Amino acid sequence: MSRIEELRVSLFSDGADLASILEMYAKPWIRGFTTNPTLMRKAGVRDYEAFARALLRAVPDRPISFEVFADDEAEMEMQALAIATWGANVNVKIPVTNRAGVFTGPLIRRLGEAGVSVNVTAILTLEQVVHVAQALAPGVRAIVSVFAGRIADTGIDPVPVMARAKRLLSTRPLAQLLWASPREVLNVFQADEAGCDIITVPPEILRKMELVGKDLAAYSRETVEMFHRDAQAAAYRIGTGATIAARNATGGMSSGAMGEDDLGGFAQVPHGVVGAGAGVRIDGQGA
Repeated sequence: MSRIEELRVSLFSDGADLASILEMYAKPWIRGFTTNPTLMRKAGVRDYEAFARALLRAVPDRPISFEVFADDEAEMEMQALAIATWGANVNVKIPVTNRAGVFTGPLIRRLGEAGVSVNVTAILTLEQVVHVAQALAPGVRAIVSVFAGRIADTGIDPVPVMARAKRLLSTRPLAQLLWASPREVLNVFQADEAGCDIITVPPEILRKMELVGKDLAAYSRETVEMFHRDAQAAAYRIGTGATIAARNATGGMSSGAMGEDDLGGFAQVPHGVVGAGAGVRIDGQGA
């Protein structure tokens, strides 16, 4: 799969920099937006509500998730109900637990019954997915955000976890599974493979989507050109005088580079062979 249009998973942009959000809003394949207090603080946002309302004016027709930041359940509920009034395209992000690890299921249930579209966030275990599915209101749209990238950070393959999470949500057909905290473009295709409905991606990774399907040989050459350009721009120098003198004193080497042969020894490899493309043999295997 090489075309963005062929993806079944919806791409959301994750961030709080208004210029980047507007850049992504101009792309029709960006289907929604997410943010959180940490991203807002990093972007220098000082007034939470003013920023959110400005963002909703700029993006009136795609879903946007805003998060409560209270830790007390009653205050969470008041914040959630207030956020829900900001726009018809708002999802209210509720953390799966409070800071003490207490499950927020009763709050999720009450908000659903009140018609609030929630985005349950910071989920990392399948047990949490089960509990969230039970708490969601069957007739209200919701997003279930599993932090697959953080799962991967612990050395666990998130793809089977996300596939299982999707099956666990089958009892809530209006609930969408979201792959959160991606680390690279590959995660977009992994999320698609796992059956996720949404993946939320920071702009710096979304900008790399133009590389999808790129010819790798051409990409290799561009990388070499980058190294050379930057070395020249930095005016780097390596003293080679002593090496040349020593080489001349010992008779030097032929014009070929030294390469390991199929038997583990070394043989002359003519310049230009490495990276030549199809048909090159590596370790005795046809390319």
